[in-house]
Amino acid sequence: MKLQIIVIGDEILLGHVTDTNSGFIARTLEPLGFAVTDIHAVADNADAIKESIRRSLDVADLVIVTGGLGPTKDDITKRTLLEIFGGEMVFDESVYANVKKIFAERHLEMNELTRLQAMVPSSCRVLANAYGTAPGMWFETPDGKVLISLPGVPHETCSMMQGNVLDRIKQRFIPDMHFSHRKIRVGGITESGLAEMLSDWEDALPAQLHLAYLPASPVITLRLDCSGKDADATERILDRYTAELKAKVKTYLIDEGDNPIAETLLEHLRSRHLTLCTAESCTGGRIAASITAVAGCSDVFLGGVVSYANSVKRGILGVEQDTLERYGAVSPQTVEQMLSGAMHATDADCAIATSGIAGPGGATPGKPVGTVWIGAAIPGHKPVMELHHMSGSRGQVIERSVTTAMIMLIKLLEQSGRQP
Repeated sequence: MKLQIIVIGDEILLGHVTDTNSGFIARTLEPLGFAVTDIHAVADNADAIKESIRRSLDVADLVIVTGGLGPTKDDITKRTLLEIFGGEMVFDESVYANVKKIFAERHLEMNELTRLQAMVPSSCRVLANAYGTAPGMWFETPDGKVLISLPGVPHETCSMMQGNVLDRIKQRFIPDMHFSHRKIRVGGITESGLAEMLSDWEDALPAQLHLAYLPASPVITLRLDCSGKDADATERILDRYTAELKAKVKTYLIDEGDNPIAETLLEHLRSRHLTLCTAESCTGGRIAASITAVAGCSDVFLGGVVSYANSVKRGILGVEQDTLERYGAVSPQTVEQMLSGAMHATDADCAIATSGIAGPGGATPGKPVGTVWIGAAIPGHKPVMELHHMSGSRGQVIERSVTTAMIMLIKLLEQSGRQP
């Protein structure tokens, strides 16, 4: 089945807002057999919107439009859809009740523009939006094509897609099929290397199974999709082949699912009754921020030190001046002393430390931008230091270092075999 996505808004074309909706919609519907054949970004212009919609309906079974549904005068999607599909504007009591409820919860006053959110084309079926005031709309053409119009606010689009919109799409296009998937994450291997490793296994998969590679360096998510008419049988097949896949990538396996890496790390530490601290230089506290973003982390995470300056490395973490002079701040010797100093300061069982050159400046002979030393320490084992050469912008170097550091500690805990 063919799917096209239309993203409406001058703010998208001007680069003031980044479109995240189309990617989410594509990821949500791809397991159901929808192939995205085009994504259009369109200005807040009635003629441009009409042309884009008509072009999409000519070739696609399903068209999803996001944006242009607010109460302001430049939000013209609703009126344009009325012109395309016909009918008249009618007042929808259910939409109005939802608007009143949301405004009451937020202690806001209603006005006429907000009331107009309840006006919808009579040619559509309203899709309830419990997350905002603009309703979604479902239109059908005489030849069975479907157009869905959703708000452009990402959290509203995503929430509606995961709820009643997805249910209606399943009922309309694939009423007799059961769809399910499993996700596992791997690290320490390239996408091409992983694909080569799994090539024969992937080629032998039954037709109802499909393996997708979702890279986000330094992690690759593998999603195994399965479909069938019998739900129980589909789940059994998926369980069997997921177990095979995990065995194939065992050396590189991080976890199953797609929870934040920090959450996986906390689960490993919690199951072993271990506590954690961090000592960060080039990552600037991002590891600590990732961990503390997980609710309930306080039983595991004790604290961290952002030792950006050498004076802080010396004064708080106890890194020796001789170490800094002989080896430099970006060195395994410095990182090892950062680990020791952080554990001494916090009395934590485990530690992660980073020191590197995030760029764009700061490179020295033998230490180009992207050079990062990462250290990890757990009880009963010698601290481990690894040299990494991260690519990308400053932000990418930092984020990749953060993820790599947490994965490094996860792997170290797994290899230690220490259980409660």
